[in-house]
Amino acid sequence: MFYLSLIEHTLRLPPQLLGLPLNVAIKGELESLFLDKKVIANLGLCISVYDIRSIDGGFVFPGDGGSTYTVEFRLVMFRPFVGEIITAKLKESDSNGLRLTLGFFDDIYIPVHLMPNPSHSEPDPEKKNQVIWMWDYQEQKFPIDGIDEIRFQVQSVTYPPIPVEQPKESKPFAPMVIMGSLDYDGLGPVSWW
Repeated sequence: MFYLSLIEHTLRLPPQLLGLPLNVAIKGELESLFLDKKVIANLGLCISVYDIRSIDGGFVFPGDGGSTYTVEFRLVMFRPFVGEIITAKLKESDSNGLRLTLGFFDDIYIPVHLMPNPSHSEPDPEKKNQVIWMWDYQEQKFPIDGIDEIRFQVQSVTYPPIPVEQPKESKPFAPMVIMGSLDYDGLGPVSWW
């Protein structure tokens, strides 16, 4: 689920940071560039700067007061693997399936065809435009209502291309999308098991 990724980056350090110790100033600039829900394609979601391996350079280009460094560092990345079992909370549910959240990552989807079989949806009396999904098992109904944590299995992790134009009514662009499944024993709300 979490990995260390080695990255090399050319970084311009603004002149106002040159009074700080070099490691502190560079780590602060790397955090402002790579953290705050940044996704790097095929690597995952950046969580934190783990360490700085090397700093080379310190060149000041003509007409620029900042110095430029080549920095090699490691980032802690969130990238679940296919088949991994993860526990999340329900963010929303509609006729297309479920959307789950880990707190720091919200683009986890459980489509209808990967819901427990057989299951159906019923209108949610409390939340407009949402539904409650029910798993029908031995003439009993087990709701997926968001009270419990939900255990799911990762089916795919994709990095969609950035759209050139996005319609105004569309959902915000998600640079990393996880598709999950609840259609196996032990998956679904933890209270079921």
